[in-house]
Amino acid sequence: MTSSVRVLRGRASTINGDREASGRLLEFAAKGQRAVRVWAPHRQVAFGRRDSRLEGYDAARAAAEGQGFPPVQRRVGGRAVVYDGTTTLAFARAEPVADFRRGTDDRYERLTTDIETALENLDLEVSRGEPADSFCPGAHSLSLTVGESDTLRKVVGIAQRVQREAAVVSGIVIVDAADELADVLEAVYGALEVPFDPRSVGSLALVDEDIGFEAVRDGLESALVGEKRTVLEPVEP
Repeated sequence: MTSSVRVLRGRASTINGDREASGRLLEFAAKGQRAVRVWAPHRQVAFGRRDSRLEGYDAARAAAEGQGFPPVQRRVGGRAVVYDGTTTLAFARAEPVADFRRGTDDRYERLTTDIETALENLDLEVSRGEPADSFCPGAHSLSLTVGESDTLRKVVGIAQRVQREAAVVSGIVIVDAADELADVLEAVYGALEVPFDPRSVGSLALVDEDIGFEAVRDGLESALVGEKRTVLEPVEP
């Protein structure tokens, strides 16, 4: 494994091009190279494999389209997540694996800790876990306490994909526009007939209305890279 980290910056011109760019992370990792990407994906609802098995999947895709969010199918499991193209960030870190059957928990722990550190460096006090009936529910989520009522709202979801020679741990950070995203998710999850509470959707801006999108992006990238030397890669040739 080499000591430098490949860093992809920016967004491709299309959703498909953007997904191909993210696929390069695993290609780097399979060749022994760590790789990191933090970016704002195009406006979309990204469905998980579990969603595609439900009777309401076609209706949920239509609901996303009706809200102005193109539906796409992502490769990892879990439930649907939504990106608005401007205030939601995606992050991913890929690394080589010697044995794809081991190390899953360790990768989750290291990445979760790094995301926590990045947000705490921005004076945001996150906690592990999520409220009931959250979007894309899972064991590896981060939440913020919002308002005088101390309402817990999910702001980070994390997933992992492992193949024989490489693994990528990735996720979403909601920086702003929690209400709009909750409306879209409510329509989608309603069509899927999956429990969902729109009040569970949070954003960093609900705690700090002056939070800077670029500051969050740069902080996440720095935390995911760590102390390694970076090699920048263009998203598109």
